[in-house]
Amino acid sequence: MRPFTFERASSPAEAARRAASIPNARFIAGGTNLLDLMKLEIETPAHLIGVNGLGLDNIEETKEGGLRIGALVRNTDLAAHQRVRRDYPLLSRALLAGASGQLRNKATTAGNLLQRTRCPYFYDTNLPCNKRKPGSGCAAIGGFNRTLAIVGASDQCIATHPSDMAVALRALDAVVETVTQDGDTNSYALDDFYRLPGDRPDIETALKPGELITSVRLPAPVGGYQAYHKVRDRASYAFALVSVGVVVQADGTGQVALGGVAPRPWRMESADAQLPHGAKAVAALLLSSAKTTSQNAFKLPLVERTLASLMARAKG
Repeated sequence: MRPFTFERASSPAEAARRAASIPNARFIAGGTNLLDLMKLEIETPAHLIGVNGLGLDNIEETKEGGLRIGALVRNTDLAAHQRVRRDYPLLSRALLAGASGQLRNKATTAGNLLQRTRCPYFYDTNLPCNKRKPGSGCAAIGGFNRTLAIVGASDQCIATHPSDMAVALRALDAVVETVTQDGDTNSYALDDFYRLPGDRPDIETALKPGELITSVRLPAPVGGYQAYHKVRDRASYAFALVSVGVVVQADGTGQVALGGVAPRPWRMESADAQLPHGAKAVAALLLSSAKTTSQNAFKLPLVERTLASLMARAKG
């Protein structure tokens, strides 16, 4: 790990200002992803700004009847929260499917959203990776890519986004709230928050320099049958090969988001409209732009079968 300096911010606006004014500065809270990458010298920030003391660790009701989840709420606390378990069970189940209990005790809401989209080659500094060094190449293309993206990828990167929580939030129409270096506030729908890799896979979100996530806002509960299922190689501590988050109403309408198949949580509102027509119709639209390899083509039928299983439970 390379040397770095450290400070604790006294307010969200100050944290944003400091991060924007200091070259190569990063925020740190739980550090469950960042510290690992620093040890491997994949991330080499010169300055860390501690944000744990900023009071962003509350879950509050909004005037619209939804919830505002502070950026520093730990994953364990969010999954166990009474309102979340009652009104947004999809979110609770997705959180419990992610990582281990020890990591959930440290990981924060914002940190979960900001996990680096990555693949095994991202961790190997002896091999080319356009996320680590733009223009160097992508070892995963033509390499071992069984677990990697089938939609939304590019010729520069085929990594998948690792967050289970983000899949649930995308299905629930969550909004990310931030503060900028000027003290202004912004709101991002989750689909606008994450960037597709294109020719710059190293830029993963729409955040501007210094911009700090302060909360995630959930709309009023939508009810219905909610479920999250994660298909993975191991029973725990493994990223999804495919995951499906669904909300299904009594009339068959609802929302569907996928994980493990794209560089961001994957949802198409036009595919949601196909829910009354069955899993095959939904999957066909969600995966209409799929580009598979001989190693990961199995994800196409796996998405349809996983979604069909959840829809059958909703009817049962």
